[in-house]
Amino acid sequence: MSIPIVVPGASVLLKWVLPSEDEPYADNALQLRSAIVDSNVYALVPPLWIYEVGNTIARSFPDHAQAWLSALMKFALEEAPVSKPWLTKTLELVQLHDVTFYDVAYHALAIVNGGTFVTIDCRYATKTATSGSVVLVGDWRPPPEPATWAAPAAEPPPGANPVLRGRSTADRQCLAARLRLRDAAY
Repeated sequence: MSIPIVVPGASVLLKWVLPSEDEPYADNALQLRSAIVDSNVYALVPPLWIYEVGNTIARSFPDHAQAWLSALMKFALEEAPVSKPWLTKTLELVQLHDVTFYDVAYHALAIVNGGTFVTIDCRYATKTATSGSVVLVGDWRPPPEPATWAAPAAEPPPGANPVLRGRSTADRQCLAARLRLRDAAY
């Protein structure tokens, strides 16, 4: 079986260098980074990754920008070239899900390369789940032995909201928050 392909989103890449004590899902993002470094998964990124990540780091952490961006560049992530299949899929997903080209650039790259887009953006993952190939970083697990994905998270306990059954842990948390917001509005 071939090595799984992952496309880490900009928010996941940021967690590789930001101080982890204040960052939710930092451990999960670092676990993904380790799997890439150990060649247990293969990472692809769209060429825009450095601009998105660089913008956030340079504006929010100017004193660390040089060091953190240099550290990220040392990973030598493969930048997939822009292609017609990627562009077609990107435009399709933008229209289908009414999401930004920036976010979809990563997701479409995963789809056309038979990989998985790993993101922190719960709203994006929920909105585009029907297109497949997207997982929240909190639910991503490294392949155990020869390149197989881990089983989905355990089901919620009996008596839990039935809407949450069959969903990943991060999806359940996201949906539970949305249900609480909806219920509070009535």
